[in-house]
Amino acid sequence: MSELPQPDSTDQAPKPAFFVWLHRGENLLLIAALAAMMLLGVADLEIWEKLKIPIRIAGADSLIKHLTLIVGMLGGLVAARECRLLSISSFTQFLPEKTKRWTTLFSGIVATVVTVYLATAGFLFVYSEREFGDVMALNIPIWWVQAFIPIGFGFIAVRVLWHSAKTWQWRLIAFAAAAIAAGLAAWIGMAEKPALAPGSLVLPFVIVLAAATLLGAPIFVALGGLALILFWGQGDPIASIPLDHYDQVTNPLLATLPLFTLAGYLLAESNASKRLVHFFTAWTGFIRGGPAIVTVLACAFFTTFTGGSGVTILALGGLLMPVLIAARYEEETALGLMTGAGSLGILFPPCLPLIIYSIIGGVSMDQMFLGGLIPGLLMVGLTVAFGVWKAPALIGDERRFHFQDALKATWEAKWELVLPFIPLVLIFGGFALPVPAAAATALYAFITQTIIHRELKFTSSLPKTMTECGLLIGGVLLILGTAMGLTNYLITEHIPDSAATWIQSSIQSKILFLLVLNIFLILVGCMMDIFSAIIVIVPLILPMAEVFAIHPIHMGIIFLANLELGYLTPPVGMNLFLSSYRFDKPVMHVARATLPMLFVLLIGVLLITYIPAITMWLPGLFND
Repeated sequence: MSELPQPDSTDQAPKPAFFVWLHRGENLLLIAALAAMMLLGVADLEIWEKLKIPIRIAGADSLIKHLTLIVGMLGGLVAARECRLLSISSFTQFLPEKTKRWTTLFSGIVATVVTVYLATAGFLFVYSEREFGDVMALNIPIWWVQAFIPIGFGFIAVRVLWHSAKTWQWRLIAFAAAAIAAGLAAWIGMAEKPALAPGSLVLPFVIVLAAATLLGAPIFVALGGLALILFWGQGDPIASIPLDHYDQVTNPLLATLPLFTLAGYLLAESNASKRLVHFFTAWTGFIRGGPAIVTVLACAFFTTFTGGSGVTILALGGLLMPVLIAARYEEETALGLMTGAGSLGILFPPCLPLIIYSIIGGVSMDQMFLGGLIPGLLMVGLTVAFGVWKAPALIGDERRFHFQDALKATWEAKWELVLPFIPLVLIFGGFALPVPAAAATALYAFITQTIIHRELKFTSSLPKTMTECGLLIGGVLLILGTAMGLTNYLITEHIPDSAATWIQSSIQSKILFLLVLNIFLILVGCMMDIFSAIIVIVPLILPMAEVFAIHPIHMGIIFLANLELGYLTPPVGMNLFLSSYRFDKPVMHVARATLPMLFVLLIGVLLITYIPAITMWLPGLFND
């Protein structure tokens, strides 16, 4: 998963005052929505009732889940404005610059048409919902919040079109082409006896959409566009797509996603990484392979809270690579270790993929958290073992352990070291539900990094950090919402059940099924981003897992572990491109350097797959 390339700074003229104020207003609304989610969640902690402090707000859970929708659409607006909507743009890396202009224009036109139809579907949905007159907490009409869907997609369509070209002339051409394409599709759909039946155009439209996706169209366009085409081809109402979007994004548990991500971003943008690296170095630096241990633990820690290994590589790469090189690791080994370690942490709570899988798979979130702990430790342990094996022998003072330095480093990092235990203690101790626990984690990170350490300034770095967090969340929630429309189409057409029946008749062995599943999921992991993969693929494989009596928690960990491996799989594994960008190395050079790590983590994936007890022991222990 990657972002659309940002426009060259040389092509950007000073923004008119209107746009400056518009962008500031969007940022402030996004920041306010995130802050409101955090404060409402903390106010909803059950401890306030036990302490007899009357700060809990009636209907806070309803407000929080609708604020999640608002954060998602506002974040999507900001991502579209900055030309940073999540996309599969790896394929465009190899194209000449002149060719990229045409591919950007083509993908922008297709993305605009799809987004306009998503906005239209959203308008139809809100119009019908308004008639019911439902209200939420504080007597706020629900349709007011639902209106963010068509308004958001409308603005996103304008911005996608704007970024499809760099001059007014070509933007007008793009607008004309998008208008003609959208009008033609509407005319065919509404005509009583069209010259071409919508069903006959499904395959050509899907091919065009696939081409646009490979050439840089946002992922939400691919998923939402495919759902639109399939519903349109059958003559079904497209208003069901924004309904699915609304239901998915306002899932009560999904509010944990922006809150935990906010905590991770607050750490990533402060000096917390330096304190943690110093801490790990102080306690492991005297051991052979100590710098590798530092790299693995720091990467796993940050990926756990930021939810995406790309953030980890970009944020920590410049800090950790010099540590490995200074420890006399070969450059290729250090590069491979850093790239591979960037995908660790996905299996540790409260990482976002675990949360999303628990929602889509209908599995208890705390059970998924427990299920991921030992497999996550296994993957970390294997990576540490590889790093120790490849480490040069220690010489001279490198063997010395300085206890006072270790205590000092521990004291400096004490606030960050407590952070992972806050959600675990609150959730597993029965003190809070997941959303208030996530809010408390975010507030703790906010207090420690802005008030105690004073490294995030209220007027500069803090707003930027919260906007960046909202931008990422917006891109992810656009994917989750639009993917749900496609998922429901697949379920309505009984495709998962048909696939399960076919698998049952074709594959008799559970071991063979798991092997085929591993290969399939690794390919999915290197072709799709992890969030859309969860939404689209999980409903397909769960019925198959049921055929072979594979527990949903075990299946979830198998799924995520394979996608974690997919980050490193050539030729289009996401971490390969991000590492290439961060360390200014050719992609194939990074791929070669990462191959040993790929095989090491493959061992972990196979152990997790074929030994269910690694995953199921803790959930079974606490379930009893």
